Amino acid sequence: MPATANPAAVLRRRCADMATALRVAADPARAAGMQAYMKSAMPFAGAPAPAMRRTSHALFKQWWPLDETQWRNTILALWQTAAFREQRYAAIELLSWGRAKAHRQASALPLVEQLVVEGAWWDYIDAMAPVVGDILRASPSTVTTLRRWSRHENVWLRRIAILCQLDFKHDTNVPLLFELMAPSLDSREFFLRKAIGWALRQLARTQPDVVLRYVREHESQLSPLSRREALKHLAGR
Repeated sequence: MPATANPAAVLRRRCADMATALRVAADPARAAGMQAYMKSAMPFAGAPAPAMRRTSHALFKQWWPLDETQWRNTILALWQTAAFREQRYAAIELLSWGRAKAHRQASALPLVEQLVVEGAWWDYIDAMAPVVGDILRASPSTVTTLRRWSRHENVWLRRIAILCQLDFKHDTNVPLLFELMAPSLDSREFFLRKAIGWALRQLARTQPDVVLRYVREHESQLSPLSRREALKHLAGR
């Protein structure tokens, strides 16, 4: 695309190209089942996840390089113009794409927050959690935003704060994790209870004694679901 091209026209073309490519990659016979499984008001085209990734990454390579502003604007355009769910998945793929690692800084957090609040469902949130983890690694000041999210009335902001260190293994900031879980320990919300259990289960892979001690000390606050998930691989300990 020429450097002099109108930015709005460039974004419209990218969104149109993505929609066309995803439809070509889709199996329409799968669409209704995918929509029902995800309990989604937005329809699906029927593109399986591997095909969606291949298709979107092929287009990203054509669009690259993008500066940080172009990257954010393209993500937002793909997200906001979506007529079917795979287009929003493609937006998240661009958010988390390897070549965009340098753009995943604290300045991207307002965009992530917008997508979390607007998406408001587990498939979007869980796909974006590693992005927040990347930002946390790159910008330690991210903890201020995570603390705010952990106390937010929005369930999905709380969930992504809890899950953002899921793949940190030995690098997990354990005091921070426990701090981010604390406001939701008494919640009756399934997706928060599941997130707490999942985060503890992952931590138990590298620090089982820490998880066992935490579960014992918070026995009265943890839901049965959270405890069961936390101890899933610690039988006999």
